[in-house]
Amino acid sequence: MAMAIIDQLNTLGIQIPPVPPALAAYIPSKRTGNLIFTSGQLPLVGGKLRKTGKLGAQITLAEAKEEAKQCLLNALSTLLLHIDSLDQIKSVVKLGVYVAGAETFTEQHLVANGASELVAEIFGEKGKHARFAIGVSSLPLDACVELEMTVEVE
Repeated sequence: MAMAIIDQLNTLGIQIPPVPPALAAYIPSKRTGNLIFTSGQLPLVGGKLRKTGKLGAQITLAEAKEEAKQCLLNALSTLLLHIDSLDQIKSVVKLGVYVAGAETFTEQHLVANGASELVAEIFGEKGKHARFAIGVSSLPLDACVELEMTVEVE
């Protein structure tokens, strides 16, 4: 039998943070049928960004990959508004990753790998997902990355 997700998180030394408050007129996530869609999640920790700026200027690729992981953890927290346990996730369907970068920055896909690799570590086969990674000129609060996620649940 597969390891419970909470046990896997403990093994990885990861805690799911509290749900970040919405910054505008939206809800953190919405369930319809067996799908849950998250709103875009910034890499907030305790309601604040650890880093601000753009990739290829103020933010390094390694830093942005860590910020993408935080976005993912924040997204997971919003899923728990609709399910009792992350074990109820049958499949991570899709990740969408927006990366604020300098005009010459073209490695959005590598930033997104921070979140994609963490999903695989947490969920194993259930974590295999479709994805997009898009470069944008800016994000709310001058964040370097924003992530949305769609999952299928039991």
